[in-house]
Amino acid sequence: MRKAIAWYRERTELRPGEPVPALDGLRFLMVFSVAAFHLWQQSWLTPSFSWLGRFVSLDPWLRTGYLWVDGMLLLSGFLLYLPFARAREAGRQPPGFSGFYRRRFCRIVPTYVLNLLAVFLLVALPERRYADAWAALRDWTAHLTFTHPLFAFSTLGTPLNGVLWTLGVEVQFYLLFPLLARAFRRMPLVTYLGMASLAFAFRAFAAAQPSTVMLVNQLPGFLDVYANGLLAAAVFARLEKTGKDDGLRRAFMTAVLLAALVGLAALVREQALQGAGEAIRRGQMGIRFTQSALTALAFIGASLGFSGVRLLLGNRVTAFLAAVSFQFYMWHQVVALQLKTWRVPPSASQNPHMAQERAWQIPYLLLALGLTLAISALITYLVERPVFRRCAKTAKA
Repeated sequence: MRKAIAWYRERTELRPGEPVPALDGLRFLMVFSVAAFHLWQQSWLTPSFSWLGRFVSLDPWLRTGYLWVDGMLLLSGFLLYLPFARAREAGRQPPGFSGFYRRRFCRIVPTYVLNLLAVFLLVALPERRYADAWAALRDWTAHLTFTHPLFAFSTLGTPLNGVLWTLGVEVQFYLLFPLLARAFRRMPLVTYLGMASLAFAFRAFAAAQPSTVMLVNQLPGFLDVYANGLLAAAVFARLEKTGKDDGLRRAFMTAVLLAALVGLAALVREQALQGAGEAIRRGQMGIRFTQSALTALAFIGASLGFSGVRLLLGNRVTAFLAAVSFQFYMWHQVVALQLKTWRVPPSASQNPHMAQERAWQIPYLLLALGLTLAISALITYLVERPVFRRCAKTAKA
């Protein structure tokens, strides 16, 4: 009983300076939403049900799952800046940046390259997806330098892993983060407005072009998303330090969470009505700032809300899912596409998704999710974590 009480307090009470458990669940929910979108593209399976006498379809959520890449980038900015925000509130010197790039390298690059190699050797080469050696060389060069979001051949046309453009944007942000963190600490308002202004200006430029396909997912267009992450970390650190973590504040923060979710649901419904192609991309850019601001409020509300909310989002299951979420994100689309290409599981028709072949859709979906989760867990605990520990230890030596 004592262990259970201690665990409950650990997951529901504010512990300044410690990880925020509720963010575990939110992290995986966003990753899973993106994965659900890609699986929906392949399966066309759209669950629906009746609730309180009303028909509820998951179509809007599935159709707009790509939006939650923005949430993942927002969370990255939040977590990167949180130690600096907490140091400021405690009157301590901010963390230094010695080893920052080394830790980021150790965290991302080994399993990123492993993913690229696996797809290259097991899929791209056997299926002859490259026209020639030069096409393969330039694609690899772009991916290894994390410049692949800049080129159509390494994003739209890559035979490797299409979802990895997100890591290109993320690594580009890492290069700027030390500068932005120092600037935000000293001049938060100026830095925030500067980042947001650049993002709005870039998206206005993109919207004026005939095609936004190569502009919608570039780093400048996400700077306000990252800025909202920095701001949310500063607000959370202030609230974490000041005031009592009592029932009244928990009720208020839960209300903030619910209001943010209502707002996000409205944005999702609006975006789901967009047609295709340009309409989707322009709609996405149009709601990007509002979406990231509401998601930031959801982060804060969930982290400081009722104990039940904290426990629902921060428990052993969500901790495990959050731990494997990086690998889950990298592998889900590869697994989904190859299972369908290899016709596993078998189907009665050539295009079972178009035929709405339910006997194929459900097994396919379960197999894709289960296999992705298994691969993600194996790589996380057998490769990612051991390599990171060894790499970080070497850096300190």
